[in-house]
Amino acid sequence: MKVSVLIPAFNESAAVRNTVERVRSTMTGLGLDYETIVIDDGSSDETATQATVEGVRVLRHPANAGYGRALKTGLRHASGDWVAIVDADGSYPIDELPLLLAKIPAFDMVVGARTGERYRGSRMKWWGRQLLERMVHFVTGVKVPDVNSGMRVFRKTIALANINRIGNGFSFTTTLTLAMLLEGHFVLYVPISYLARVGSSKVQMRRDTLRVLQILVMAVVSYNPIKLFLLLVYLQVLALIPCLIADVLLAGGAHVGLISAIGSAAALLLFGMGLITDVLRRLPTA
Repeated sequence: MKVSVLIPAFNESAAVRNTVERVRSTMTGLGLDYETIVIDDGSSDETATQATVEGVRVLRHPANAGYGRALKTGLRHASGDWVAIVDADGSYPIDELPLLLAKIPAFDMVVGARTGERYRGSRMKWWGRQLLERMVHFVTGVKVPDVNSGMRVFRKTIALANINRIGNGFSFTTTLTLAMLLEGHFVLYVPISYLARVGSSKVQMRRDTLRVLQILVMAVVSYNPIKLFLLLVYLQVLALIPCLIADVLLAGGAHVGLISAIGSAAALLLFGMGLITDVLRRLPTA
């Protein structure tokens, strides 16, 4: 079993060499066949130079293309059957990577679920994370403790099969999680520490949150469309409740009754469309 360790890096010259050396020390101690690939995503600093050490392969993008795009480049060049990913900024405990590797090949993906105060972050980040976890739970039916952890090990073949569905930005990890769970693969979450990163974060909360929301909707449409239609029906019924109360209890008049009738018909139509879409999705392709 060979493991390809991918390290995406964008302007991480202050931390990437230490990360590479920690990977080498940890993986050598395990006695596994492995390779280390650093993907320099169009850095304007000395990231590529700092990452160029013995036994490490450095791939370079001519311009910044995104975290996920860097990992996709690494996936296409990886020679291992299994892929491990870690960030270059020093925030993930590479010495805990063996905890994840010990669970393969029984599981198709093992994720390091971050813990501690540093992972919790600000109140806004914590609430945003809670909302994302609940949405992923709705989409997949599985409770996920850390949706977008950047330290995980997974089968390369599964990731490559879904490479066009996986996001090019920081949503890479979220979409990979969705693909694994919605296709019925075995996923395990192992608690890990979360450390202080070196340098400043590249995540933009507003932009990346909107992208994740878009991806969640696309995932529901692709894998389980009836859930989306049921959600729309639920929202439609909620909107109808005031009209129904006015119509039934308060004798709201003909116009209220008409609104209730149209709304009820629309809810039934949405439900019917959901059933048809789900049936069509399950039909065998030629």
